[in-house]
Parts: sequence; C-alpha cells; structure tokens
Amino acid sequence: MAKQAENKLYPIQHYVKIILVISFSALILDFIISFASITIVKQQSARDLRDTAYLYINRINSDFSYINHFMGWTLANDENVKIMDMHDTNETEFMKANDTIYRRFVELQKSYNPSYNFFLFFNKKKLMLNIAPMAVTYKVYRELQKQINVYIEDKVIYEQFYSRWSTIQLAGKFYIVNIVPYHDSYMICLISADDLIRPLRQINLGENGYASLRAEDGSLVTSPISNKGKLLNIEHEQNQSSLLNPLQTKTTVNGEFDNASFFVKLVIQFGAFEKIMIVQLLIMLLAVIVACSLSFIMLYFKNKVLQPIKSFSYNLAFWTEDGEPIDSTSSKIVELEKANKQFAQLVTQIKTYKIDIYERELEKQQIQLDYMKLQIKPHFFLNCLTTIHSMAQMDMTEEIQQMALSTSVYFRYIFQNGQDFVRMEDEIEHVRVYLEIQRNRYQGSFLYRIEQTELTRDTPIPPLVLQTFIENAIKYAVSRDKQVLIELTVEEQLIEDETMTVIQITDTGPGFPPDVLEKLQQGQPLDQTNGTQIGIMNTASRLEYLYGERAVIRFSNRENGGACVTLYLPELPVSPIENGVQRR
Repeated sequence: MAKQAENKLYPIQHYVKIILVISFSALILDFIISFASITIVKQQSARDLRDTAYLYINRINSDFSYINHFMGWTLANDENVKIMDMHDTNETEFMKANDTIYRRFVELQKSYNPSYNFFLFFNKKKLMLNIAPMAVTYKVYRELQKQINVYIEDKVIYEQFYSRWSTIQLAGKFYIVNIVPYHDSYMICLISADDLIRPLRQINLGENGYASLRAEDGSLVTSPISNKGKLLNIEHEQNQSSLLNPLQTKTTVNGEFDNASFFVKLVIQFGAFEKIMIVQLLIMLLAVIVACSLSFIMLYFKNKVLQPIKSFSYNLAFWTEDGEPIDSTSSKIVELEKANKQFAQLVTQIKTYKIDIYERELEKQQIQLDYMKLQIKPHFFLNCLTTIHSMAQMDMTEEIQQMALSTSVYFRYIFQNGQDFVRMEDEIEHVRVYLEIQRNRYQGSFLYRIEQTELTRDTPIPPLVLQTFIENAIKYAVSRDKQVLIELTVEEQLIEDETMTVIQITDTGPGFPPDVLEKLQQGQPLDQTNGTQIGIMNTASRLEYLYGERAVIRFSNRENGGACVTLYLPELPVSPIENGVQRR
C-alpha cells in the first residue's frame, strides 16, 4: 500500500492549484515582510537621525556656554577692555588693546566657527567695534548697532536679551545674538540662523524632510529647506502628504537649546520606503499573473505538448555516466528523434570545446606569467648609463669597470632567465648585484646585510620576486639625509605542520604611508594610474598564479621606523626548477 501511495499520479489541475496557492501565499508573505522591514528600518533611521540632531544640539549648547563665559570673563577681567574704555580710538593705548583682543577672538573663531561675529560696545562713547573678522555686511552691522542702542535704553527688552541667546532680525534676515553686559560695556556675539543650522540641513531627512529654527511662539526663524536645497511649502507639502499619499508618514524631532529663546525642529519624511514596498508588491503581483498564465497554458497544451515532452525526458534519462549518449529510437515523434541526435552531437562538441578552452586558458596564464616576470622599468637601465657617464667624467676607471660588469650581470639575469622558478642562491646573488649597482649610484647612502641559512640555498623561488621589494626599499627609504640599513633574511620555519620559506625585507626608512599600508594589509589594489606601485601588485599576482592561496605576503611598519615585508612561501610537490613550469 505504501508503494502505491508513493507512485500515485495527480492530474495537471492539481499542480496548477499548488502553483496558485504558493504564488498568493508568497504575495501575502512578501507584503507582511516588506511592511515589517520598512517599519523597522524607518524607525531605526529616525532614531539615528534623532541622535545625530541631539549630538549637534549638545555641541551647540556647549559652544554657547563657553562663548558666553568667555565674553563675560573678558569684560570683567581683561585690562584691555578697561584701557579701550578709558582712551579715545585714535590713541596708541586704545589701538594696542584693541589689537590684543582682536587676536584673542580670532583664535576663538578658529576653535569654533568662523560664522560667529564678535562686537564690543561702549555705552558712554556710543561706540561699537568688531573684535573679530566679520561674516556680515556693513548694513547688518549698522542695524545691529541701532538695535543695541534701543535694547540698552529699553529695560524691558533688555531683560529678554540679557546674557541669553535670542533671535533678531537684521536687514530682513534672522540672526542669533547674545549680549553680555558688564557695567557700561557690552560684548555681543552674532551668528546667522542659517549658518547655525546648516550642518543639520546636510543630513538626509527624506525627499520632503527639512530642518528649521523656530522662535518660542513656533514661528519660523529659518526657511524650511530640504537637504537638496529645495525651498519647501510646508502647508502644501502637508496637504499633499495627507491627501495624495496616505501611506507616507513623517517623524518630528524638537530639540531645545540651553539658555535660548528658540529651538530646532526636524521633520523626517522618507517617501522612498513606501515606494519600495509598492514596487515589491507589483513585482509579486506580476509573478502571480505569470504563474496564472503558465497554469492556463499548461492546461491548454496538456495533451499536445506535455506527453511528448515526457517521452523525450524519458529518453534523455538513459545517458551513460561518462557523457556518451545512448541511441534512442523508441520515440514516435520525428522532431524529438532529431532532437536526440542533435543533443548527442552537442554533447560531443561541448566536450571538444571544453578541452580547447582549458588549453587556451593554460596558454593565456603562461603568457601572463611571462609578462609579469619580465616587466621592468626602462628608466633603471638609463640611470645605470647615466651613472657610468658621470663616473667617466670624473675618471673613475675602476668604478666604471665594476659598474659596467654589475649592470651586465644584472640584465643578463633578467633577459636570459626563461624559467618560472630559480634557485634561492641565484636570486639572492642577483639581489646582491642590484644592491651594489645602487650603492655606486647613491655613494654610501645605505648599507645592506643579507643572511641566508644553508637549507634555503636550493629552495625554488620565482625570479625577480625579491628584487621587487628591494627596489621598493631603495626607492622610498634611501635618501641623502641619513644612511639607511636594508636587511634581507631567508630561513625555513615550521608553521602549522607545514615547512615554509620565510623571507623578510626590512629597512630603516620612513616606512609605508598609513593609507598605502592599510590597503596592502587588506589586500586592496594600489593606485597605478601614474605607472607607480606596479611591482608589488605584479608580484602578488605572480605568487597567486604559482602558489594559489598558500603563499602569504604581510606588510607592516617597524616600531623604531622603517618598512617590513614578510613572505611565506610553501614547499612545492615537484622540483619546478627542473620542470620549468609549476603545474597546479
């Protein structure tokens, strides 16, 4: 009975119902997940923006408190203010005192915000001076002077501004002002309301979100401008949001400033979340429509298409394990019989193409290896010739002979070596020749030391790998200012039960720049747009081709200064020096 249940056949209508039920269930589930996800993301985004706004408000409160305290202390304790009050503006004492205060408040501007303007007002003289560079026009300055005179005379209004950050309108624009009195002298701080709120406008609050300053009565101090610079019509946006798009919601954040007559209001409105949910629903609805269409097509072509396809599928099941098709002549449909033969031919062609592509990939890989290991900078050869020419001008016969011989040995090693691997001893000897050439060029600007264990003399290594890092040390570490030491050590170590050849190149130069070191440690590509830094990336690619992921390059800066490069090369299963090319 169990066997009969397993082999039970169902009509095509049964599978159509299953498809429809799954499609509608997926649509409902997608709606629920989308709605929940959008709600959670929206709440998290609003919370993050609220925290960001509060951080900015707390910073402004701290700035307000310090500036207020600094102005009060200056009025009460700075002798320069008293000197300026006692002398006329054209007297030397007045000018010296004014210059001292001016420099002090310039530093205060640099520490906080250049948009803050500072003024000193002497009531007896009816004189107001700017004691820091002004970020306002002269018209605003004149209107501020008139307003200060009015506030001082009107005690009721004066109480509203007494050491309190308040809003003031000058030349048709709102500013934030703080007036600190001491006897008959006053110190004033002024900043544009737009400059104060500008960092909050750079936060993405949504397409119709905005940040604005408001007075105590709720009236606007700054215009509601979105983060895209669009001036919003608040009433129009509210009506459009409530009538045309009921799904769109918004979050309002009010932030209070300490000792101030205004507050900040943030309106967070993300319409994109709702659009994403609608798009997802449309996609799922389209999927349901497609599923329904397929179901009707399946019902219509049940007898005309499905049964022949079933027979063809039965025939396709009889392929051998090695991919050779078995001749099938049981089908009574001519088209399917032709399809059987064409499929057999296709399998044979695929096998042929696969082998051809594999061989082409091996050839391409070998070409890339040859290119990378022979890629050198031509200017090194020119520098050698230039050095020999300079020696000839100074009649340095012996040095010229040594330089020419070293250069000849150096380039013979580069151009005559056609293997992917060489002996470690030969590679180190090549590096020693290269260092001697550079010593002749730089005339004692650096020393070098090479240490190698006996076990590593016959160790295989890709040619020119060590030179890449030695050349990098010469280029960036050696200078005419101080003598640099370059060290090369080669030894074998047992790391995680595997014998590794550990090669370390160090120098006492300035080390890797932080940004370059970070990219190297994270395996990110370096900037090669100017034709520089090709060698390190070239070598990393070669080691990856030859060793896979078993070879490791580590970059670091030494504690006492200088760069450090450590290479970990694993043992190879066969002798690559004898076979020429290492197969992986």
